[in-house]
Amino acid sequence: MFETTVTPNLQIQISSEILKQLKINPGQHFWISYDSGVIQLIPKKSINDLFGSLKGIDSNIEREDEDRI
Repeated sequence: MFETTVTPNLQIQISSEILKQLKINPGQHFWISYDSGVIQLIPKKSINDLFGSLKGIDSNIEREDEDRI
């Protein structure tokens, strides 16, 4: 666990070790989530970054006739 401080400009510095591990680059955008005292940073990804992320998923599901187009 790493410690950080909020600057007078209300910015938070993230350890370079964490930035390297998560492959975070300058200018990258994030969603911020807050719940029960916990703040989460969720990287925004483009549709191209998501390509192949569902590789191996089983798409053979049984559908009802009314679900078909």
